[in-house]
Amino acid sequence: MRILFVGDIVGKGGRRAVAELVPQLRREFGCGLVVANGENMAGGGGMNGKCIRSITPAPAVDVVTGGDHMWDQKDFVQEIDHFPWVLRPANVYAGQPGRGFGLFKTEEKVEVAVISLLGRTFLNNQADCPFAAADRILAEIGGQSPVVVVDFHAEATSEKIAMGRYLDGRATAVFGTHTHVATADEQVLPGGTAFQCDVGMVGARDSILGRAIAPVLQRFSTGMPARFDVVNQGISLHGTVVECDPASGRARQVWRVARNFD
Repeated sequence: MRILFVGDIVGKGGRRAVAELVPQLRREFGCGLVVANGENMAGGGGMNGKCIRSITPAPAVDVVTGGDHMWDQKDFVQEIDHFPWVLRPANVYAGQPGRGFGLFKTEEKVEVAVISLLGRTFLNNQADCPFAAADRILAEIGGQSPVVVVDFHAEATSEKIAMGRYLDGRATAVFGTHTHVATADEQVLPGGTAFQCDVGMVGARDSILGRAIAPVLQRFSTGMPARFDVVNQGISLHGTVVECDPASGRARQVWRVARNFD
């Protein structure tokens, strides 16, 4: 069984690329489930119902995960409960709307648990310990599904690697998001967990993390504030495919995918 994980979707251009390219990738690689991080879908910050409907449901994306920009679009607080396939980070304040994990069926009718977690190192947030949250959720899932995919939205590579090692043998895949640059460390760990520090993004090639170059350079070179507009042309999609045994949940192989759009 194969699952495609798509990196952070940035803006309208990223959504258009996902809507067109992901159905092709599903067919090419025989993926029965697609998970994508969508926390930058709406103008580069947050998500809303319109953005979600533009990429879901399948044949594009089955499950959308979030991150530290989850609530940048203020109306989404009221909208999220209409989208049970959208996950906010599980280790935030329990009173926040939505849920942090769920069980989703693949095209082969296999149940897959998807968990969204938020890192704490170098991120200014109020998240609880993601490691303790992972333990709690895995205990709650119990034997409902041996196939478990974790989106760990975090800044530090060390924290991401630590999570991969911590969950080795207990999750099918631990994929990092947030930093928008695909890393070349995809591997199957000794316990059978596929891991990659960062899956990358669906965003503009001629940009800085999906944003216009000039204002970002101005900010870095002068220290003065600038508006970071999203670039919606010349998009590349980055993702990762994991092949696993649905009976044991162990990953067999993992590889990166990259496609250019417009």
